Amino acid sequence: MINAEQRPMFRFLAVMTAASMVGLQGYTILFNNFAVETVHLEGRHVGIIQSVREVPGFLALLAVYVMMVVKEHRLSAFSIALLGFGVALTGIFPSFAGVALTTLVMSFGFHYYETTNQSLTLQYFSTHLSPLVMGKLRSLAAISSIAAAGLIWLLAWFLDYRGIFIVIGAIVLLFGLWGLFQDPTHESVPPQRLRMVVRRQYWLYYLLTFLSGARRQIFMVFSMFLLVKIFHFSMQEMTILFLINNGINWFLNPLIGRAINFFGERALCSLEYLGVILVFITYAYATSKGMVAGMYILDSILFNFAVAIRTYFQKIADPQDIAPSSAVGFTINHIAAVFLPALGGYLWMIDYRIPFLAGAVLGGVSLLFAQCIRLPADERSLPVAGAAEAE
Repeated sequence: MINAEQRPMFRFLAVMTAASMVGLQGYTILFNNFAVETVHLEGRHVGIIQSVREVPGFLALLAVYVMMVVKEHRLSAFSIALLGFGVALTGIFPSFAGVALTTLVMSFGFHYYETTNQSLTLQYFSTHLSPLVMGKLRSLAAISSIAAAGLIWLLAWFLDYRGIFIVIGAIVLLFGLWGLFQDPTHESVPPQRLRMVVRRQYWLYYLLTFLSGARRQIFMVFSMFLLVKIFHFSMQEMTILFLINNGINWFLNPLIGRAINFFGERALCSLEYLGVILVFITYAYATSKGMVAGMYILDSILFNFAVAIRTYFQKIADPQDIAPSSAVGFTINHIAAVFLPALGGYLWMIDYRIPFLAGAVLGGVSLLFAQCIRLPADERSLPVAGAAEAE
């Protein structure tokens, strides 16, 4: 159970996570239709913009140095405000250069929040409580995504893309400003090393994080572009798909947290990567809207299993390494993100199936290395206690 000392941090992370998802999902739902219908971008343009979007994730390690002068929870709230500002600006500049610039601003906010969110969760909650907290936060994120999709569906009847981007961005900005006036911290958390930390014993965490980042790019960039460009999903159809998808994830995410405690990280990661292979091969050869929509939902569910990589790291790491290693891990997660979307965009022009077949190969490599996951004896011995804390 979350105790009184931990509740302020949980409440803070819950509000910031909800705001983050409203901003990200609002941007994501609108972007592909906005790019095709208003800015008239092709696959190579979308690939380049997505690479630009991931540059802040690659620079996440700089968050460690920012935290030397700004407290971590303040950086978290400021990042949400920056995310909202970037989203609000997106529709105002309907050109390739304008979208690239506003995407960069938005992305700095989102990625720096995700870095601090992961770090604060692992610092403030125990190894058996953190999967449950992550599950609850992801469930909340799904509900927030549903709210964003519903709001966009309503706004689309009255506003153009520019107006919708402004409304969504302003809402997120206000939540970020609220967060700047909160202090959810307490003194019992071990002080963090405010310098870059890279350790040999964390090699498997780094590798699985890298492979997860590469897989994530194919999901984020090309699966949604496939729906719009190849299968001609309208904005209304995309919104309905997001609603269904997030409704399922709202229900399943807390169960994923409990499953990590009961079955362990290796089992969850193995199941995820087996599913990834199936999903990407199906993407490549799908012949109907229903088929690709179903794979998109399954892909989203499997992506939530990635929290097992974070909880695995928490169980093997020095507690003082959590913040700097989260930043380094986020940078590693985005190494592929800097070049893969642009490269995938050009491969898409040759044959749109190539990025998805590459994703299936990445799934196979991830599955192989997931079998190397080993936990300390004291962590392996307490799955039932961890499951009980969910009640």
